[in-house]
Amino acid sequence: MMSLTGKSAFSILLIEDDDVAVEAATRSLRKCGLDQPIYTAANGAEGLAALRGNGPHGVLPKATIVLLDLNMPVMNGFEFLDALRADTALRSRVVFVLTTSDADDDLTRAYHHCIAGYMVKSAVGNQLANLANLLKSYVAAITLA
Repeated sequence: MMSLTGKSAFSILLIEDDDVAVEAATRSLRKCGLDQPIYTAANGAEGLAALRGNGPHGVLPKATIVLLDLNMPVMNGFEFLDALRADTALRSRVVFVLTTSDADDDLTRAYHHCIAGYMVKSAVGNQLANLANLLKSYVAAITLA
């Protein structure tokens, strides 16, 4: 499968505990022309399991971009980032934080985990078109490992 840019395919793992937010993000990404597979996980623990091939989706492509909420039950976004960056097989995964938190401490802490970007949900917009455009531009400009 080829992406919109003609480069090799990528997929998206949306780690979000709010079903309405998952549906809105998925619908908006599709509406904006992203036809890549979108996998979901309800918390950081499920997200790690998915990236390790132990989730309900089987083995995810290595070129998977993670969209991560910070405030979730079981394992929050920061705990997920700690575990992800400590895992030699997963540490190079590209992560964008998509959260309700606009706290400077959360922003700084997230960037210390080598994230690719930090987006506050209210600033991204109701239709998440900005997010879809960002992802299209991002994969057009870089090569995912």
